[in-house]
Amino acid sequence: MTTTQTDAPVVLYTQGTPNGWAPSILLEELKAAYGAPEYEAVSMSIRDADIGKVHNQVKSPWFLKISPNGRIPAITHGGFPVFETSAILLYLGAHFDPAHTFSRDPAADPRGYSEELQWLFFTHGGIGPMQGQANHFNLYAPEKIPYAINRYLSETRRLYSVLEAHLATRDYLVGGAYGLADIKAFAWVRIADRTGVPLAEFPRVKAWVDRIAARPAVQAGLAVPAPAK
Repeated sequence: MTTTQTDAPVVLYTQGTPNGWAPSILLEELKAAYGAPEYEAVSMSIRDADIGKVHNQVKSPWFLKISPNGRIPAITHGGFPVFETSAILLYLGAHFDPAHTFSRDPAADPRGYSEELQWLFFTHGGIGPMQGQANHFNLYAPEKIPYAINRYLSETRRLYSVLEAHLATRDYLVGGAYGLADIKAFAWVRIADRTGVPLAEFPRVKAWVDRIAARPAVQAGLAVPAPAK
């Protein structure tokens, strides 16, 4: 699949990254719970070296019409585009989770919905950006900058300590039930050891990661997009 020509109601533009995994996990959970929606996953290049050379590159003009920020993930649903991971999760929950198995109902459960937003934004504005910078400076930067490495690893650890404390009295982040906020955070926290933050330092967080990782739909979502043949 190279653009948006598909019969599937949802098209997911993605890559195998924490931000990319979250919507594919939710889509697989929704399919397991309801048998829908069917979706098509389009593998996108996030390499700057591919700009202007590869059609499915995130800075391609056609993709910028879907995701103005030129980043994955993004979806289209009946031609309507949605970008940014948390916005996608909330959109999919609103349209495809009628029993609110994974999402909170803003009308029937406004406080639960608020709590869901709070923990989604905690990852969207905290864990994701901080751990992303830790990954960059610790793993990919052309030169090692100790201040930057220590700064972002320390902040990632601090954010994990918030999760550790929160999980002391519950198995999942919102109301004790697995849902959108868990999916969003799990996608980042599952690669903690690779980032340089051993999960063994946070036993409750590790147990939470293990619970989520054992779900068949999560395993299916982590395999999206399929490797190129």
